[in-house]
Amino acid sequence: MRPRATAVVVPAHDEEALLPRALAALGAARRHASLAGVRVLTVVAADRCRDATAALARRAGAHVLPVDYHNVGLARAAAVAYALDVLGGPAGVWVASTDADSAVPADWLAFHTARGREGWEAVVGTVTVDAWPPAARGAADRHQRQYYATRPPYGPWHHPHVHGANLGVSAEAYVRAEGFPPLPLGEDHALVAALDRLGHRVLRTSDCPVTTSGRLRPRAHGGFGDAIAALAPRP
Repeated sequence: MRPRATAVVVPAHDEEALLPRALAALGAARRHASLAGVRVLTVVAADRCRDATAALARRAGAHVLPVDYHNVGLARAAAVAYALDVLGGPAGVWVASTDADSAVPADWLAFHTARGREGWEAVVGTVTVDAWPPAARGAADRHQRQYYATRPPYGPWHHPHVHGANLGVSAEAYVRAEGFPPLPLGEDHALVAALDRLGHRVLRTSDCPVTTSGRLRPRAHGGFGDAIAALAPRP
């Protein structure tokens, strides 16, 4: 696949504190030299936001899609549908998904589109936690042991993790897999499972991790944020 465009989708629910960092990181990533000639469209799905999330996203140059789901699967899918409509359909489009509390590295979009050009139809990446709160004493070590338990001492790591904060897929494969399902949790896992069932080429790699927040009160309950919170000592 030779991407003509990349659609970056970011679901957000009351994320005025962390969204500016996420969008600044995406702005740096879209300026990578290898993306010359590739259109990059960033869509923030402002899901039931009562704060300045939408205004901040517009100020940063993102397209804002106001929705009222309070459901990350519906929000992420709506952002993809909006982007593909603006871009004129899925042909030649790479869909890159991240989160409002995360910061992608400067080569993230370049990395994803390069894998698309190599023939991969999806990229399932890893995350790192940016800063552990003082209340999470010892949690960092426990997280490291658990998260990297299957990593070999050398060679590539075909890791078992799936994160909406670091996920990419060709839009055509995304459509064939019926996209993100309307789940309040695990929509990213369900999409990757569907891609696997259909025999798409899925690359699981730790080569380009995304930094995500270590907050102990995550927006989506039951996901990675709650796993982080569970490692912190109880008062």
